[in-house]
Amino acid sequence: MRVAMLSYHTCPLATLGGKDTGGMNVYVRDLSHQLGAEGIHVDVFTRSQDEHVPHILHELGFGNRVVHIPAGPEIPLPKAELNRYLDQFVIGIVEFAVQKGCQYDILHSHYWMSGIAALELKKHWQVPIIHMFHTLGKMKQRVARPEEEVEGDYRIEGENRVLKEVDRVIAATPAELAQLQWLYQADVSKIQVIPPGVDLSRFYPIPMDEAKEYIGIPPCERMLLFVGRIEPLKGLDVLFKAIAMMRQNGLWERTPFCLAVIGGNEDGEPESRGSEQERLSALRSEYGLDDLVAFLGKKSQDTLPYYYSAAEIVVVPSHYESFGMVALEAMACGTPVVASNVGGLAYLVQNGSTGFTVPVDEPQLLVECIAKLLSDSTLRARMGKQAAEFAKGFGWNIIANKIITLYRSVLNSNRSVP
Repeated sequence: MRVAMLSYHTCPLATLGGKDTGGMNVYVRDLSHQLGAEGIHVDVFTRSQDEHVPHILHELGFGNRVVHIPAGPEIPLPKAELNRYLDQFVIGIVEFAVQKGCQYDILHSHYWMSGIAALELKKHWQVPIIHMFHTLGKMKQRVARPEEEVEGDYRIEGENRVLKEVDRVIAATPAELAQLQWLYQADVSKIQVIPPGVDLSRFYPIPMDEAKEYIGIPPCERMLLFVGRIEPLKGLDVLFKAIAMMRQNGLWERTPFCLAVIGGNEDGEPESRGSEQERLSALRSEYGLDDLVAFLGKKSQDTLPYYYSAAEIVVVPSHYESFGMVALEAMACGTPVVASNVGGLAYLVQNGSTGFTVPVDEPQLLVECIAKLLSDSTLRARMGKQAAEFAKGFGWNIIANKIITLYRSVLNSNRSVP
């Protein structure tokens, strides 16, 4: 079986923590790698964003490739501008397949723009399309902060077309399935819930003293951790407010800690940081947290397990998460999670067992859960152990085989159609 994997707007090999890099990048990369281990050839097609990066890279193992297709200027572009280059992307993929003599059995697209590209490729290849949205425009519209974060109607129209015309849709959680049915009136008969996986060979518990030594913090220092893109939907401002409240009411003095923020650019000149990081930096100063909160910038996947394992708690205060890969990675490393009770996080974090979930935008409840875990080492250890055990059910070998079963089911259905 040969799969054409489409990740138009972001490369699976990109460094995490940037504006358009996160859980989806990890998903595409790790799924492709595991499919290769199962004997399935995958070519991942993505838009070239740097003319100095080779257009074909063999960094997924098992002969699988990442193919950077020139489509528009080979520089990073805002999502709103990318739509105009989709035709060039499709033509480039078709030409690559002809040049290499490749025939694909399945198109597997990620995010709505890749879905549009897949629909055009199907006209050339007549193969079925499996699609995964990762985030939904209508959900982001409901919680967008500020309003300029709202994407235009072109995205909703694109999502509706993809939903209507692809062969199967993978939803990350039952919550996403419900959102597709409720907000888009999707045909649920062609939607299957298959959660993302986690690389258990990379994310596993590391002794805390060894993890702290690796990242360079004293063994006695206690750290909370946030990992993710620096954007309003991630709710960092709520976490900052919660920490300020802990300092004001004396809770911080009883259980001192610092907060490490991985994502965006590290502290430096304002022009090197985005507007949201500038806003958060100002908020940090306003709350008097300059000595407690550090922006560490982007970190490689190889480094993240050390940070997860060195942290007392990983906090995910998002306003919207379709799944919550950070929470799963943290749990795999044996670290309890405190997260908003939204989207995939409500499905993933087992409240009272692997961590705590709190209503979105409730800093006082965030304070209570963080303080409870910081003050009770027995509870923290128990939750961490339960978290690591729970995460084992999401190993990529398990998840990839569910997706392979879906591939085969779709292929068999297509063959049986006269």
